Amino acid sequence: ETTAISRVVARALWLNEDLVEAIGLGHDMGHTPFGHAGEQALDEALRERFGGGFRHNEQSFRIARELNLTHEVCDGILTHTGPQEPETHEGRIVRIVDRIAYVNHDIDDALRYGVLAERDLPTAEIALLGATGSERIDTLVHDLVEASEAAGDIAQSDDVGDAMLSLRSFMFERVYLGPLAVPEHERAGHVIRAILDRLVAAPELLPPGEGDLVVRITDYVAGMTDRFALAYVES
Repeated sequence: ETTAISRVVARALWLNEDLVEAIGLGHDMGHTPFGHAGEQALDEALRERFGGGFRHNEQSFRIARELNLTHEVCDGILTHTGPQEPETHEGRIVRIVDRIAYVNHDIDDALRYGVLAERDLPTAEIALLGATGSERIDTLVHDLVEASEAAGDIAQSDDVGDAMLSLRSFMFERVYLGPLAVPEHERAGHVIRAILDRLVAAPELLPPGEGDLVVRITDYVAGMTDRFALAYVES
């Protein structure tokens, strides 16, 4: 979804569609099982055991470097999240569109599964951006293109950009870090730690690979899907 929207924006702004596609397809390839809950659990476990941490954008960047991708692609992947801004317009498109995509996708999921009700959504932001996920994405994409054309850079208008950030903060408070997420975060932490403990105790279980033990464990755990991680713990 991030890649598809980013290509639309790049095409409208006469920028490099292939570059945004490469960044979009690669930006989350270093993500852990269980999403950000798994990322936090792996980060904490690695810090406790080895003194190092984990960030999915840095893992994605390392994979991209090993794949010998271009500097511009690697930079866009590394900087799609975090304090550092991308060097290219294409990287900045993916950085903004990633938030557009996941916030609206997650709102739709939360409504679908009853975690949120329509009445829970912030009134002013919904009135400005749209009542449905597709309407909000349409508003945000049009604003991104128009504001960028006017600024000669990649930008959002103040009111639309603020509304998107407000929705993002709302989702962190009510969904990502909300009460219903606590058991899932605890479950993710238990699974990640159990896998790490097993691999540290028996490194021969790791698949063949290069690098020291920490790198090999990190690569293996971060490369797991949710189902594989659960099955691995239960086996």
